[in-house]
Amino acid sequence: MAAHSIRLFADDAAVRHVGEGLLARTLPKLEWTHEAHLAACLWLIRERPDFAPEQDLPGTIRAYNVAVGGENTDSAGYHETLTQLYIKGVRAFADTLAEGTSLVGAVNALLESEIGDRQWPLCYYSKERLFSVEARRGWVEPDLAAVSE
Repeated sequence: MAAHSIRLFADDAAVRHVGEGLLARTLPKLEWTHEAHLAACLWLIRERPDFAPEQDLPGTIRAYNVAVGGENTDSAGYHETLTQLYIKGVRAFADTLAEGTSLVGAVNALLESEIGDRQWPLCYYSKERLFSVEARRGWVEPDLAAVSE
């Protein structure tokens, strides 16, 4: 697999643009990158106490996918296990940040961390298990290593 360069965010406004665009379903599809997924999750955790990511993010992402012309199928679109795994990882990362860390500083540090690596889920899951229909439709437990809470 080809290595991807990390696309860092310029400022807090750029992070909020992604999060608000996700919620409003107005973020251009090309902007819904791996980095945008993680930035939106961290923004929601830090700045939207009214939003419960574990419960609210699945429907939000599914609705966003449809709004930008995508589908949520057994092979494309929303993936429950990846979403819930990243929420756990982003929450754990957020708990390690120093008080007063800016939003963009936090997001960029996340993107440069182990959790920001696109291969991070494969520390816990075999490809076969992670990319199964079962894992896309619902949470499946890891088969390689336990996920820390």
